[in-house]
Amino acid sequence: MNQDEINQAEWENPANWTAGSKHLCVYFSRRDSRTWVPKRTPWMGSTLNLGRQSGVAWLMGFIIGIPVVIIVVCIVIMETLK
Repeated sequence: MNQDEINQAEWENPANWTAGSKHLCVYFSRRDSRTWVPKRTPWMGSTLNLGRQSGVAWLMGFIIGIPVVIIVVCIVIMETLK
């Protein structure tokens, strides 16, 4: 079995997706080599594979990066309004 076949089998395995809403599922597979995987609902784009360190790093980047950007933008706006 090559890696593409493993990736597909892992993606199709319901045990690798969190239970709950089909649209808000989280994907976790250590055997899948991809960081970004298609969502189960194709029109919704891609999601992170939190079974890989790179997927967790992307998530942490979003969690930390977005508030930092918002703070910097607010500071710049406040400074320009003085």
